Amino acid sequence: MNWDFSNTEELLRLCSENDLPISEVMILREMQLGEIRREAIVDHIDMSLRVMNTAVDRAVSDPTKSMGGLIGGEAQRLNRLDESKAVCGSIIHDAIINALAVSETNASMGVITAAPTAGSAGVLPAVLLSMYENLDISMDTLRRGLVNASAIGYIITRNGSVAGAEAGCQAEVGSASAMAASAIVEMLGGTPEECCEAASIALSNLLGLVCDPVRGLVEVPCQTRNTIGAVGAFTAAELAMADAGLRVPLDEMIKITYDVGRALPESLRETAKGGCAVAPSLCAECSKEAAWERARALM
Repeated sequence: MNWDFSNTEELLRLCSENDLPISEVMILREMQLGEIRREAIVDHIDMSLRVMNTAVDRAVSDPTKSMGGLIGGEAQRLNRLDESKAVCGSIIHDAIINALAVSETNASMGVITAAPTAGSAGVLPAVLLSMYENLDISMDTLRRGLVNASAIGYIITRNGSVAGAEAGCQAEVGSASAMAASAIVEMLGGTPEECCEAASIALSNLLGLVCDPVRGLVEVPCQTRNTIGAVGAFTAAELAMADAGLRVPLDEMIKITYDVGRALPESLRETAKGGCAVAPSLCAECSKEAAWERARALM
């Protein structure tokens, strides 16, 4: 049996013909193509989950200023927010904290799991960990969520792009949101078709999202966009499981996203020449900090 697949259509056919979830097909593919045992895959999954969890704990318990000095401490402040002001509910509130935390850890040279990129690394752990913390989900289900997400990420990478410099932030946070949305559906017992529909909805909801990092650093507005990707994943998953969302096949949406990304002007594709990167207030703060850094260097 050949377990390889290159797009959503092939993946869903393997799932249907063998009555298997996306995560199991992905595991069988990795075992076959990589000639590795299931136990080795599980060990790698657990390592990735530990890294994700540590990245969150690091920023929440011991905030660190980012290398560029633009972010640091946001996750801890949100974690300490008065409950009367936490309007999103526990699972979404925790997901926002997790996304902020991983983004801070990344920007302060901590260890993260690129999922699919460093700039979008907060989305998937935000979703997975908040579900594990708030719902009755087993460790095996958590593992399968991560593997499911990896299958969607693989398809997007093969047929589209996950690079902000090539296709805007929709290719990074958008892809991460699609991966997380699909993972949510499988973790809650949804079908492979619902997983792919959720991923398509998540991509469509962030279609056209530009990549405009201030000072060219993965800090602002990247950090808060990770929170939007995480929250959007929950929205997309619910819509898909209720059969109330977009009906564009994921393969089509991946191509649409790539084409839109390539149509974005250079100034909106990670060059720091447009969007938030040229906001006068942010530029002024950056100029003050750069001046201070030069002054310190002369001391």
